[in-house]
Amino acid sequence: MSGQFTPIPGGGAAVTLDEVEISIIRSLATQLLELFGPGEETPDDPLAQLFEEGPSEPPSDPVLKRLFPDAYGGPQAPGRRPPDDKEAAEQRERAAEFRRYTENDLRARKRDDALAVIRSLDALVPTGGSAELHLDPEGSRRWLGALNDLRLALGERLEVKDEDEIEDLFRLPDEDPRKPLVMAYLWLGSLQETLVATLLP
Repeated sequence: MSGQFTPIPGGGAAVTLDEVEISIIRSLATQLLELFGPGEETPDDPLAQLFEEGPSEPPSDPVLKRLFPDAYGGPQAPGRRPPDDKEAAEQRERAAEFRRYTENDLRARKRDDALAVIRSLDALVPTGGSAELHLDPEGSRRWLGALNDLRLALGERLEVKDEDEIEDLFRLPDEDPRKPLVMAYLWLGSLQETLVATLLP
């Protein structure tokens, strides 16, 4: 796995992927879509869409919880005193309110990003075992969002809390069932890094 994104004239990016790489990304993006679940039916009225309420509780699945974290509370900053019961209750209330009005839109955007990746891969016609993917600037942004979500999902499954931990996982023996996930995690990180570079001025 060595594909790297390069900038193309007029904006956007290109990368050469072999059939195995195409299959891996497509499979991971499909699994992510299944995890997100089917899209909700949205009202036709734009005003109704604006005030449509979503869930107020965080997801139970750890990957979804990582992709849709609470906006308030979260990890405690070093040296800062933990919140008392009243402050913690207020944080939970603010987080629930924020989630109620933002999660549906965020979930829809993440679903659209994953779907855009799948569709762009499906449009490829490999010749000689590989194909070159060309993305316009919008496609690049969608891919960047999806790659980030895929890495967060894999990181959660691998229980990566700190990037330094990935070094230990990299040394796992080949027969360890986590090794393919580790390799995919590292490879997606490389793809993401090179794609970010193409978007910089």
